[in-house]
Amino acid sequence: MGDVLHGLPAVAGLRSLLPGCRIGWAVEPHWGALLEGGGIVDRVHAVPTKVWRERPLEFETVGEIAALRREMRAEGYNVCVDLQGSVKSAVVGWLAGAGRRVGPDAPREGLARLLYGERVALQARQVTAQACELVSAAARMRVAAAAVELPVDGEAEAWCTAALARMDAAEGFVLLVPTAGWGAKEWGTERFGELGVRLRRRGLRVLVNGFADDVADDVARLSGGAVVRSSVAQLVALTRRAGLVVGGDTGPVHLAAALGRPVVTLFGPTDPERNGPYFPGAKVTVLRDASSVTSYKRSAATEAGLARITVDAVEAAAGALLGGWGR
Repeated sequence: MGDVLHGLPAVAGLRSLLPGCRIGWAVEPHWGALLEGGGIVDRVHAVPTKVWRERPLEFETVGEIAALRREMRAEGYNVCVDLQGSVKSAVVGWLAGAGRRVGPDAPREGLARLLYGERVALQARQVTAQACELVSAAARMRVAAAAVELPVDGEAEAWCTAALARMDAAEGFVLLVPTAGWGAKEWGTERFGELGVRLRRRGLRVLVNGFADDVADDVARLSGGAVVRSSVAQLVALTRRAGLVVGGDTGPVHLAAALGRPVVTLFGPTDPERNGPYFPGAKVTVLRDASSVTSYKRSAATEAGLARITVDAVEAAAGALLGGWGR
């Protein structure tokens, strides 16, 4: 989710400059709901690489890859931009058959560089700004980040209305996002639980974003909040209505920032100047302890600096974004 959302402002900028161009996006099927019907891209190509890795040598996988190749080549793309910088994304770009293939000079995975015909030496530190550099090189004009309009799914909106009514949250709520891609980026169940208690004491309804995991259930139990499990389209609808979102460096927090919702985000091992949820018009407060050490190793334990961020500090940041607690 984070990779898609960080790339969207650059592609939205391209769309605003060249409204008549045809733009396609290759993405894991799960994240297609972030793109389909949003007006930024014309075609979404589903690329189920996770499924393919589970059955790499089966005829079905070979057939699906061949079908994807035909589908993308039928679009007649002139240029392919690899925003992710991974081997799998570079291979998908090669399959598209575009005359020009543009990617970073120092990609996330070094071997991907071999599949680019044009390599861009990125100057920016933040990933959305890097995406703008790549798209600018591909378009041969300066492309700036633009505001993102995410799709509105009618069925998901109806689900959201009904779910909020059942949880007595139709008048407003705070959404807590306690999980992240790996443990080092997670602030901790007990801290989120205590924060939820304090927010409820201030009269706020607390919802906890969760999938098939125990963390969300534990936070809801400790805070007296309610767990919400949803599809991606439903999460977009839910987040669009949140009064405040609190979480770490994780997709749903970036989603909230992209939707213009107030966000308090807690960073530890990852660098907010590179990975922060900075979108045009975003209302974001980033908290990071000075002792945090930047590392993208997927450690299980909460990073020491992240653990030093107090519940008091997060509560104060939340109050500031909501206009203060004195009202």
